[in-house]
Amino acid sequence: QLQAYGGGLVQAGGSLRLSCAASGRTFSSYYMGWFRQAPGKEREFVAAISRRSGNTYYADSVKGRFTISRDNAKNTVYLQMNSLKPEDTAVYYCAAQFSGLYYSTPDKYDNWGQGTQVTVSS
Repeated sequence: QLQAYGGGLVQAGGSLRLSCAASGRTFSSYYMGWFRQAPGKEREFVAAISRRSGNTYYADSVKGRFTISRDNAKNTVYLQMNSLKPEDTAVYYCAAQFSGLYYSTPDKYDNWGQGTQVTVSS
């Protein structure tokens, strides 16, 4: 079970920190990812992090502005979003990838949270 939270309304240039809490004892064995979906658009990759945080991956559109991190002791993955733009407006989802490999496509992820809305006003 994944529970994402921390979304909200923010002005352009502002920051938000999303969190995703996982239940279960095997969180540290999963690759974790963040995706987003804007109205009328397909779900797109935002960021991913390896099991022990050694590797992180970002979509070009968020590179340098967003940071993914995780705390395996707290079974939580984070997405720090800075310098937000109106085009970042979307529902953000966290997802777990059980194979332990990096993927950027939604169909490779095995378990999804319910999503949290991020709205950036201009």
